[in-house]
Amino acid sequence: MTTLKEQLHEDLTAAIKARDELRASTIRLTLAAVTSEEVAGKEKRELTDDEVLKVIAREAKKRREAAEAFENAGRVDSAAQERAEGELLAHYLPKQLSDEELKAIVAAAVAESGATGPQGMGAVMKLVRPKVEGVAEGGRVAAAVKAALSG
Repeated sequence: MTTLKEQLHEDLTAAIKARDELRASTIRLTLAAVTSEEVAGKEKRELTDDEVLKVIAREAKKRREAAEAFENAGRVDSAAQERAEGELLAHYLPKQLSDEELKAIVAAAVAESGATGPQGMGAVMKLVRPKVEGVAEGGRVAAAVKAALSG
């Protein structure tokens, strides 16, 4: 079984052979971020698949934020480029939870913790975070918890 990093290298090779500039440049940047993470700290180490997934998720989030910034600045072509790169990276990430699935997990955590009102947000987040790690973005989770506690 190949690791996620090996899969990225294989996909990069395929993209270069197919002359797919968008895919090649996006994977190159992602591999550079992975390598940077590997050499950060006192000594070089090999990232696990989970750590590589976190790097890819961080890169995808950067693309979403950049696309939004370009959109707000009126640079539609740059925003489209960033969105395309983000969609390409999304193929490597696990499928995100739907809003309904997230609401169900949050509702169960609220019931389990017995939290009421905004002051119980920390307790609920502590229960929810391990269940949604990697499959729901932190901002979405916080918004769902806030909505469940206020309504």
